[in-house]
Amino acid sequence: MKRRILLCCVAVLLCGFAKGDVHLPGIFGDHMVLQREMKIPVWGTADAGEKVTVKAAGQTQTATADDKGKWRVALDPIQSSNPVELTVSGKNSITFKDVLIGEVWLCSGQSNMSFYLKGAAHGTEAVKESNRPKIRLFTVDRIIPDQPVDEMKGEWKVSSPETTPQFSAVGYFFGLQLQQKLDQPIGLINSSWGGTRAEAWIPRETFDALKLPYEPEWTEQWLHPKQVPGKKPQPERPHEAPAVLYNGMINPFAGYAMRGVIWYQGETNTAYGEHYRKVLTALIKSWRAKWGEGDFPFLIVQLANFKNTRFWPTLREAQAQVAHDLPNVGLAVTIDIGNPDSIHPTDKLTVGKRLVAAALKIAYHQDVPYSGPTFKSMDVKGNEAIIHFDHTDGGLKNKGNEVKGFEIAGPDNRFVPATAKIQGNDVVVTGEGVSDPKTVRYGWENNPTCTLYTGADLPAVPFDSSIKE
Repeated sequence: MKRRILLCCVAVLLCGFAKGDVHLPGIFGDHMVLQREMKIPVWGTADAGEKVTVKAAGQTQTATADDKGKWRVALDPIQSSNPVELTVSGKNSITFKDVLIGEVWLCSGQSNMSFYLKGAAHGTEAVKESNRPKIRLFTVDRIIPDQPVDEMKGEWKVSSPETTPQFSAVGYFFGLQLQQKLDQPIGLINSSWGGTRAEAWIPRETFDALKLPYEPEWTEQWLHPKQVPGKKPQPERPHEAPAVLYNGMINPFAGYAMRGVIWYQGETNTAYGEHYRKVLTALIKSWRAKWGEGDFPFLIVQLANFKNTRFWPTLREAQAQVAHDLPNVGLAVTIDIGNPDSIHPTDKLTVGKRLVAAALKIAYHQDVPYSGPTFKSMDVKGNEAIIHFDHTDGGLKNKGNEVKGFEIAGPDNRFVPATAKIQGNDVVVTGEGVSDPKTVRYGWENNPTCTLYTGADLPAVPFDSSIKE
């Protein structure tokens, strides 16, 4: 009986794609957004040797399926302020309707990216006002295959009060504010999963090449999952295993033309924060290589303030270092808008706003403030440490009666709370009992109180002056 049921299921699936039918991955569909100002790859499968024709906005491109049945074309950039149709034909014909030309962004990471719009601060109002036909949403179905797959499930949806409640709040607020700034259609691809490590989002060969010294329990869980009689062995937390989310939730649409990525992840990696710089660097480089679009913009949300037993500053520093190390990588600081008692702060609107600032600068080359003050250098005069900053647009300002968040230490490396005063674009730091300052740090706690901003209202990036680039 089980065998008959299985055969029936297989038959039903095969009926959807008759032999010889032209077929495209699930990322292509009605209501999709195609990236403007770029070549637009279109790909899929057909019979080996079958000629495939792709038409859109007056263009016609052809390809011949290879011996494995795969074909691919690249449309020239399309300029259209109106919806277009995309037709793909071979032995059969598929037409995708209501296709917009605009800005496409991938929204990825773990639970703070997955966090629903309906649960966010200002989310109820945003949902009610989300009847916005120029914003299109795609949520990637969650799967964890052992090997990279070419197919995916999902559906492009027009933004409306019916489609937005369970979409990514960070993604939606980012897309909404970007659409308002650019006056262009926006396509948002949400590929995220709560509780996931960054290692699950990179190709297996990339993970293997890192050769990171993980704790034994993680290695055993990932590489030697528990055996359960009568069942296929699975790790206790299979969605954290290396490469599985890349295999099923990135690879199937890698190459779909897009402007860039917003990334909110790291909480699950805080136990191994000292490795995160290498892991995130490898992730960004591997995705850029797979897309083949060069160094596309990659915007990182730095972890917010939160009471936790793990030490979060190390991972925040790794995020900041990656933004410094790699071209076209931005950082949205959230050290001031977290919830000390919840790993899921609800203020996703401000997160979206800060990501948009970084996008306008890095992706669209607009001359706008996009970063809070970042540590540049430190001078010492007597018992004073003078901190110099980059990115002081509009000057430095303090929110509160006194500048909070600074600590200072002498040669003994014993940190004490510091007194800090703004002087122009510098901050002068002193500490009781510290006559020979050696190190200053800012925001270097899991849940610090930080009050330093630019005149453009962007918060300073946490730092430790002793950490070398």
